[in-house]
Amino acid sequence: MAPPNQLCLVLVIFLSVFSPSSLSTSAIFPKANVSLSILSSQLVENLCNGKAIQNRRFCLKALSTPEVIAAMDTTELGTLIMKLGAANAKATLNVYNEIIKKPGSPQSLKALNCCVEAYKYAILSFEMVSSELVEDPQTANYDVVVIGPEIANCEKELINTKVQSPRLLAGNRFIKYYVSMGYEITSTLELVNPNEY
Repeated sequence: MAPPNQLCLVLVIFLSVFSPSSLSTSAIFPKANVSLSILSSQLVENLCNGKAIQNRRFCLKALSTPEVIAAMDTTELGTLIMKLGAANAKATLNVYNEIIKKPGSPQSLKALNCCVEAYKYAILSFEMVSSELVEDPQTANYDVVVIGPEIANCEKELINTKVQSPRLLAGNRFIKYYVSMGYEITSTLELVNPNEY
């Protein structure tokens, strides 16, 4: 029988070749009917079972790509989560930009523009956190957490102006899940590598 590392490598290569999902080509918008037989690593299992995780099924599904499963340590997993969060935020930002182009009330336009700014901020924050994970996990933790209030403000504006779009609601919900995964991974890194400043 082959050693476990060789089996994992063969599995990752197989999934890389036959998996339709890819980090670089699309944002992850999982379907509501998530299969319970999702492939994951122990790192992913531990993360998705964390206290801060808002939706375990989403976490497992979003982190079931071959690249994530092959992550060797918490820092690498954190970097991949931030990339997924940024990709998701970019995809949602594109939806907001599409909707802004359609005719609407000035109040709706104001709310949508508020959300555009929130998503631009989210993208920058996710990208910035990726570079902070090794050097300063405490700052990375803060930078991922502050995305939440921006998205909450966006949602409040949408509710107040009665803007209703299932795509926007889903995007807002998913970004919150990525924030919770980001918080969980940066909290873990903070415990492993406490800031000595």
